[in-house]
Amino acid sequence: MSINQPERARDFQVLDPCLLGRPVHLLPSFAARLAEALGAAMASPGGRRYWGAFRLESLAFERAPDDRSLRWLGVTGPYGLAAVAFERGLLLGLLEGRYARRTQGPNAAPQRDPGLERVTATEERLGATLAQQVAALLDEKVAEGLLAAGAAVAAAPQLAKAGTSIVPAGAPGKAGWVIRVVLRAQYGRRDTDDPSVAAPEGQLWISPDHGLMAHVLQGLMAERNCMRGAVRMAREPLATHLQVKLEGRLVSKEVTLATLFGLKVGDVIPVSVGRADVLLDDSRLFTAAVAEHKGKLCLTSFEDAE
Repeated sequence: MSINQPERARDFQVLDPCLLGRPVHLLPSFAARLAEALGAAMASPGGRRYWGAFRLESLAFERAPDDRSLRWLGVTGPYGLAAVAFERGLLLGLLEGRYARRTQGPNAAPQRDPGLERVTATEERLGATLAQQVAALLDEKVAEGLLAAGAAVAAAPQLAKAGTSIVPAGAPGKAGWVIRVVLRAQYGRRDTDDPSVAAPEGQLWISPDHGLMAHVLQGLMAERNCMRGAVRMAREPLATHLQVKLEGRLVSKEVTLATLFGLKVGDVIPVSVGRADVLLDDSRLFTAAVAEHKGKLCLTSFEDAE
């Protein structure tokens, strides 16, 4: 009997050899930033016009869905192509909210079966508009990551806008990276008024091509370097990377107030330079000898002040 069951084998992401050694473990942090941007866009006055009563439930990198019924729309951006696919039930739910179709109460419209619904031009236009919006947000987050990593960007990214051409795209391969977005409506199920019944949810997927995915990972390099620096500092003793400011007091002389007020330009105050005091926040820690090295005064031969 085979040890690796087919059901369990499908639970694991197939690794792309081209991505080995890349900061793929930081993709959840990129997904969190993209989720924050998408949630804010959906909640904005302009976003509610398209997304209606749906809110963002979750966003994460996952394996590509095995669903041949999905229609993938390709949006070309400055860093590559993003293919976007919507669950049919989600688009129908968004259309209901956009055109104020009643979904609750005694006059609620009957529940719609996505398999029996004809694809209308209005639905296609809405899907194209939303695909442009999510692709634009993805490009925006990629640009921020590249700037943080110090990558040379030839020009400011021209984010997708209304009117950008949408091209049909093929379904991503099993080893491809896909961003799965889950949305949930803010009302209960259509056939009941029970508030305890979970509200309907819908899904959409964003599949970046190899070029766009490479830019995503390139933008995560700065975050990886920061984490490495933090880990390295954590392994070192605190005293090796804690910086303090030392002050050296070379000369100290007491004079009367009358002498001080009587000083004129050209007057000379005789002093003798002995051992200097080394201070930390006005606390005397050491004494040191004053020496000259290449035209500069230096402190050497430190001794405890106590």
